[in-house]
Amino acid sequence: MAFREVYEKFVDLHYQPGKDELLCSFYIEPMRGEKIARAAGAVAAESSVGTWTDVPGLKMAHVSRIAATCFEIDGNWIKVAYPADNFEAGSIPQVYSAIAGNIFGMKAVDNIRLMDVQWPAWFVKSFSGPQFGISGVRKFMKIKKRPILACVPKPKVGMTSQEHAEIGYQIWTGGLDLLKDDENLTSQPFNRFDERVKLCMRQRARAEKETGERKACLLNITAPGAEMRRRAKLVADAGNEYVMVDIMTVGWSALQEMRDVCQELHLALYAHRAFHAAFTRNKRHGVSMLMIAETARLIGVDNIHIGTAIGKLAGDKPEVLSIHEHISKQKVTENKKLHLLSEDWCGLKPVISTSSGGLHPGIVPRIMHMLGNDCAIQVGGGVHGHPGGSMKGAMAFRQAVDADVEGISLAEYAKKHAELAQALETWGYLHTK
Repeated sequence: MAFREVYEKFVDLHYQPGKDELLCSFYIEPMRGEKIARAAGAVAAESSVGTWTDVPGLKMAHVSRIAATCFEIDGNWIKVAYPADNFEAGSIPQVYSAIAGNIFGMKAVDNIRLMDVQWPAWFVKSFSGPQFGISGVRKFMKIKKRPILACVPKPKVGMTSQEHAEIGYQIWTGGLDLLKDDENLTSQPFNRFDERVKLCMRQRARAEKETGERKACLLNITAPGAEMRRRAKLVADAGNEYVMVDIMTVGWSALQEMRDVCQELHLALYAHRAFHAAFTRNKRHGVSMLMIAETARLIGVDNIHIGTAIGKLAGDKPEVLSIHEHISKQKVTENKKLHLLSEDWCGLKPVISTSSGGLHPGIVPRIMHMLGNDCAIQVGGGVHGHPGGSMKGAMAFRQAVDADVEGISLAEYAKKHAELAQALETWGYLHTK
């Protein structure tokens, strides 16, 4: 049947993409009986100007000029180039509707995964990127060398606003920097948002006076748009420096709006990735976590969770390290082994890689060896499960970080720090599962 050849018109393995084109790296598995070239052409066609059969409009020069082209096939991996006019500058919803839209439902592919994008300079420059980044957060938190340390209360939901704030005081005076709301704690009957802000700020002032260190809250403003804006203003008026947003559940459009709100209010923006694994975990289908993190950098979050590789959450070491590289460096070289594209961030500030999920003091050196000092480490059970309670747990975690910064082994440091010694006795040096 003649129509079967239409998709293959979108494949040209001799094509040389221009510098203004957006490039995508896809993994695809054609449907049974389908050739890889036709499936690749289907991806290029259906994400740009094409459809399943010939239509008169495809012969118009101004239409064919913006057709996407599959220019490389390597086993099940393909690369597709999109001319610039396919996209609206500064719009993440629009670009995702193209490169991650209907193609995920096509019968021509049983599985398809968007692994990476090479964002052209003109597109990158249409975004502001992070407002603060690592240097800005270090400046307002007055933290010079070590990682930034965050902690979520446990149990993560169910405590009252008063109990939540008191946990904050304990972890702050124990040596940690940021008290973090859980991703599913917003403004439930047991812990209303407005009350939590008021009480946490009171305990923060107390902790800062006692420790001489800067402290802050990662207050979860996730809600419908107007309420998010109200909550952000409430946080800023209270004198806090940060807000947190569940970026996947609020969506790209809302996140772009909140980035502008945070600029107006001089608030740093902490991105929680809750819901991401619904489409990032399957290595053969969906969108990679790398894509989520890169997109968050374009929009302008200051922190984002990237996984641990050795904690309780899915995500292997190569994935975690590649995410860290792409959101923290200005230029990234192509990684052919992982099918990742090169990147030039055109001066956008870096995002702070945040490691979280099943961490405790015994594995701190391994996290810092992977990510270095320019990161954030967020802990929960590995503080509150300490035999001495939350304050002692926070002390143990800070001690583990300080030991690594000073180049001293945990075992040696624990000889003079009882809290760390207790943590190591409780959890050892093994990762959680």
